[in-house]
Amino acid sequence: MKITGLFLITILLFSSCQHSVDKETAKKEILTTEKAFEKMAVDKGAAKAFYYFADENAVIRRQNDTLIIGKENIKSYYLKRNNPNATVNWTPDYIDVSDCGTLGYTYGKYVWKLKKADGTVEENRGVFHTVWKKQADNSWKYVWD
Repeated sequence: MKITGLFLITILLFSSCQHSVDKETAKKEILTTEKAFEKMAVDKGAAKAFYYFADENAVIRRQNDTLIIGKENIKSYYLKRNNPNATVNWTPDYIDVSDCGTLGYTYGKYVWKLKKADGTVEENRGVFHTVWKKQADNSWKYVWD
């Protein structure tokens, strides 16, 4: 129910724009941001990446029913789960942007890999959905992941 409500709010926000922008340029900006986010997660760890790319009021959903609200809480969540043997990769399959260019969303597949002490690799695959908000400095930060 909460996800349905969030989805409806996202749709309402997308339809409430006053002017249009070059959506293809905005989509490219979001893709560039997604790939920089992924690279930072690989190079510097999930905690730094999820903190850096989060809007101040960002929310992430984890463990099916847990919401972590706010940039600082997101950082704490990932610091507690920090594992140097874990890596994550993802690629958006789809990107769209509101007509006014202030919100966008992506979805696609991700893969978390964890190298165990015995050398085996555990793989967890899934689907992500991220909502992006354009900031005053024209950067993109996620508000929902």
